[in-house]
Amino acid sequence: MACLLFAGTRVHADQQVTLSPAQTPAAADLVDIRTLIPDIAEDIKYAGHGNFVGAPVDGYLAPKCLLKRPVAEALARVEHELRATHQRLKLWDCYRPARAVAHFVRWAHDLSDQRTKAEHYPRLDKRVLLGDYIAPVSGHSRGGTADLTMEQCDARGEHCKELDMGTHFDFFDVRAHTDAPDVTPQQHANRLRLRAAMEREGFKNYPLEWWHYTWADEPTPHTIYDVPVK
Repeated sequence: MACLLFAGTRVHADQQVTLSPAQTPAAADLVDIRTLIPDIAEDIKYAGHGNFVGAPVDGYLAPKCLLKRPVAEALARVEHELRATHQRLKLWDCYRPARAVAHFVRWAHDLSDQRTKAEHYPRLDKRVLLGDYIAPVSGHSRGGTADLTMEQCDARGEHCKELDMGTHFDFFDVRAHTDAPDVTPQQHANRLRLRAAMEREGFKNYPLEWWHYTWADEPTPHTIYDVPVK
């Protein structure tokens, strides 16, 4: 049966996917995570140049993490629990507009643009990224998924540092698989610490990307949005 690859989820063709007509975050029930956690650590990669495209991505007008409200509330609970042990989350991407995904696809078709190969896909030919790693529809566009890592802070909850996970974000390689065999025991243990913290609040990891988590009880699992992040 034909499937659509949703960056972490396969949705069968008989499960209709609808593009919402919503034009604002409020209409899509998307909230800024900072309304719940004003000082959460963020480095929204697609709003700047430090990503696999090498440029700001269509639809990212501001470096913000938007999520469906109940998903944002669940993520806030994860952060609250982590802070009790001087740990924190750091967010790289959350809701992703459909137009951003289209930008990814155009980039993948442009084989002349190899600027980010050394950093993001050193062992792959760019021609294999489309389909295996980059799909025309992303689960991020539903507002229920976040890409993130974990930080360890000092005893006062300050001077936080990212845990060593073995690869950086959007590293297209088998080493990014959550249970990849060719990372150190400590790097694997750090991935499992992140996964355990997220699973306690109902988030499920995509096994091929240690940073990718989707809330299991998504509010609109078959609706994607194209509201700009602003």
